[in-house]
Amino acid sequence: MKVQRQYMLLCLLPCAAAYSTSSARTFVAKRSAVESPVASVVETRLSEDKVDLRTLQNLEQMFQHKNHVLSTSIEEEEARHGMPWKESISADYEGDELLYMSFWDWHLGFMKQNLNNLRLRSCSNGKTDFSYNENKEKKARIVNLCLSSDEYRKIRLTYYDAGDNTQVYNAVLYPDPKYNLPILGIDLLAFNRKKYLTIVDFQPLHSEEVDHATTFEDKLKPIKEKYDALKGRMSSKFYDETQFFSQQMLFARFEDESVISRELFPAFQEYVKTHLDLINDTEANSSNADYVLGRQEAYDTYSAERDPATGLFAAMFGNDWAQDFVHDFLFSMSERQEGFTPAVPNGGRPQPGAAPR
Repeated sequence: MKVQRQYMLLCLLPCAAAYSTSSARTFVAKRSAVESPVASVVETRLSEDKVDLRTLQNLEQMFQHKNHVLSTSIEEEEARHGMPWKESISADYEGDELLYMSFWDWHLGFMKQNLNNLRLRSCSNGKTDFSYNENKEKKARIVNLCLSSDEYRKIRLTYYDAGDNTQVYNAVLYPDPKYNLPILGIDLLAFNRKKYLTIVDFQPLHSEEVDHATTFEDKLKPIKEKYDALKGRMSSKFYDETQFFSQQMLFARFEDESVISRELFPAFQEYVKTHLDLINDTEANSSNADYVLGRQEAYDTYSAERDPATGLFAAMFGNDWAQDFVHDFLFSMSERQEGFTPAVPNGGRPQPGAAPR
């Protein structure tokens, strides 16, 4: 992990220098002739091997703020890839609208109305733009949107469309580390319009709920009680439900598509609203932000190592792209295991019984 952090700092060092020495609106990623106090501090910490996660986060925020196209609105970024999609990339798709597109629409609209300083983040790792990819031959495409706000350090939304074969909506929201609170994880999958898999959860950072800034399962229990179809138990094939999963997660495997509109959509909305309420009702505390970031990093590493979708991405978009996508976008704080090759189930199709991330 030490080597990885040093590499990240070396990459961001010129950005820190330019940020702190230039007041120009356009970011210039090169070392200024004027010595930067920020760069000096970073160089000192690097030489002394005092590399903490908070430093990395601050530098990343500088880079995102100055390097991203500031004139691009969220609406323009959506439209760049034709979102929200009105029809599938595959002609075999049956239905007036994509299965989970209403979740994307509602979720993004809710955030625009209720989050403070909601802004775009880059979907690039410096060499690859992960905002969109497609496989025309296999009729599959993926779109990603990355955001942040005063409440959330990172918000990522993903929609995967492969016709009737596969539809996926995935979102993960990481609270700003001044809030020692669970991560909001959402994964909604449909296979062949016959098998449906759902998880919505406040994913705890700590094994004990009381180690968070405030308890939260008591707020979720009355919501979960209303939705009988969403009270399933997760398989242990990919994940240990005692790590980074709460007792009140909404989990279901079902074959009746009407469950999506009847129970899943309203439950999803309630969990999203409750998670923001939890943040708004919690007093910010920056003193342990580095520790919280460390737990978010542990979550990313745990999830990247076990994500069953990696094989699907490798089959559709190539192994190199899949590995970069998982480690540099989905779980961007994860520590990569070099030489790891994901298994590709069912010739590139995810297992209907696989647990979601």
